[in-house]
Amino acid sequence: MLSFKIKAHDKKSRARTGILSMSHGKIETPAFIPCATQASLKGMTPDQAKECNTQMFMVNTYHCYLRPTADVIARAGGLHKFMNWDRPIMTDSGGFQAFSLNEPKLVKITSNGVEFRSHIDHSKHFFTPESSIAIQEKLGADIMFAFDECTKFDAPKEYILESLKRTHNWAERCKTAQTKKSKSSQALYGIVQGGQYKDLRKQSAEFLSTLNFPGHGIGSIFGEPKVASYEALKHSVEALPEKKPVHFLGIGAVDDIFAGVELGVDTFDCVLPTRLGRVGYIFSSQCKKETKWRYRVTNAKFKNDFSPLDKNCDCYVCTNFTKAYIHHLYKANELLFYTLASYHNLAFFNNLMKNIRDSIENDSFNKLKKKWLR
Repeated sequence: MLSFKIKAHDKKSRARTGILSMSHGKIETPAFIPCATQASLKGMTPDQAKECNTQMFMVNTYHCYLRPTADVIARAGGLHKFMNWDRPIMTDSGGFQAFSLNEPKLVKITSNGVEFRSHIDHSKHFFTPESSIAIQEKLGADIMFAFDECTKFDAPKEYILESLKRTHNWAERCKTAQTKKSKSSQALYGIVQGGQYKDLRKQSAEFLSTLNFPGHGIGSIFGEPKVASYEALKHSVEALPEKKPVHFLGIGAVDDIFAGVELGVDTFDCVLPTRLGRVGYIFSSQCKKETKWRYRVTNAKFKNDFSPLDKNCDCYVCTNFTKAYIHHLYKANELLFYTLASYHNLAFFNNLMKNIRDSIENDSFNKLKKKWLR
């Protein structure tokens, strides 16, 4: 079903490399996992994703449940056949979108589950731990996530305590709901919550560890200042079983990746490469922390710039096109712009992760981190 073999440890931190083996193949960790939200990586084909060394997709349960529905995908043979992707896939529980895509007053949380309205037609729906698992089993991903309550990072401690009880109860119900057939091919991860509170993060991680999940996710860390987020992450990871894989949900900025890897995170998922690419932001190793390692190729100064998007990148886009051409595509409303910008950005993150893996195995992770975060 799932196995995780740690290959190398960094001598000065919890950073490590490993091989995560699943039903549809193996991936090298630490790894960046792009979001194919609606069973599609926006602007790119599966083959293009492979060309830039994408190892795995994150697909969204909430969106697939609403459209085209889990039943349609199941009749197609599951996500892998439906979207023609033969490498591993993970699906989230659907909880985050049920909360985030609705007005707070339209979301009703009970001990049994969450009532929400569709962002498509405002129809009412109800997710429970059992229904989330049933939907994810129909989707057929290699890794599923337990249904949890996604709380705000800075929510009051009293509410986080109440929420944790629900999340932990739901985690137990998810384990019970998973069918024997699913267990043979799908790994179920528990999700650590606890807001900004280090003691609650530790408490959550320790409780989930007793349920013997094959891996764990770290959820609801979008706080500021980032030092508080990293402290919450640190206390989450340190209380989890060292030999099991850890996934950082919804996080993928360059500095967050370095912080996560340093603390022992193995995989990350995020929409950044394609979402920012579609509005003209290009990630580049030539940029610095102050610009979040990106620039906007749509700016006028790039109209006559015939250099590649990133001189240190050897992806298909950088070896065949210039900033001036990409700039032109945007101004001319050519759809090719979305593909080329997304392709390069995804290659950027995959190359970054490979460099991080190499640095850990060469005992130079700290040096690489200082170079990027200078």
